[in-house]
Amino acid sequence: MENNNKKEKNMEPLIQVHSTAIIDNGALIGIGTRIWHFCHIMGNTIIGDNCTLGQNVFVQEGAIIGHNCKIQNNVSIYDGVVLENDVFVGPSAVFTNVRKPKINSPVDPDKYTKTIVHEGASIGANATIVCGVEIGENATIGAGSVITKSVPPGVTVVGNPAGILVRDITGIAFVISFEEYFIKKKKYERKK
Repeated sequence: MENNNKKEKNMEPLIQVHSTAIIDNGALIGIGTRIWHFCHIMGNTIIGDNCTLGQNVFVQEGAIIGHNCKIQNNVSIYDGVVLENDVFVGPSAVFTNVRKPKINSPVDPDKYTKTIVHEGASIGANATIVCGVEIGENATIGAGSVITKSVPPGVTVVGNPAGILVRDITGIAFVISFEEYFIKKKKYERKK
């Protein structure tokens, strides 16, 4: 890795960028961030302090990545995607920013659908995050899951389409729909 932006001799670099990575003018990259092989960071992006972007990560103009995020290999973070602090994105996870893409009618970037991944969330390998959702604080997205609805804080979701992983009173895990989860949660809160 190439050492960039050293303050003085014999000091650690402010950021580390591999020689094959491309960083366009206007990208704001925080102190302690490491950017690995074949990454492309477009201008007008914000990447926080102490992040790691694995091999072949693409960050499109307008994307925002908070502090202490780890983005594994082969992930594209598009305009409209916001990763808050302490987010983990597993290898080859997919984000979108257009709900119904058409080749003959491109979407104006001002109309990209926002996706927010809240603090502490973890997204497993090969998960697909359809735009327009929020992933709650400390939520976990299982590998290969397809997220089409907003995910509540602190839950684990799995499957295609994703459902919420819960356990019965004996500890056996099973998946319920988002609707069923909210109905049960509401009943539970009324009993309190």
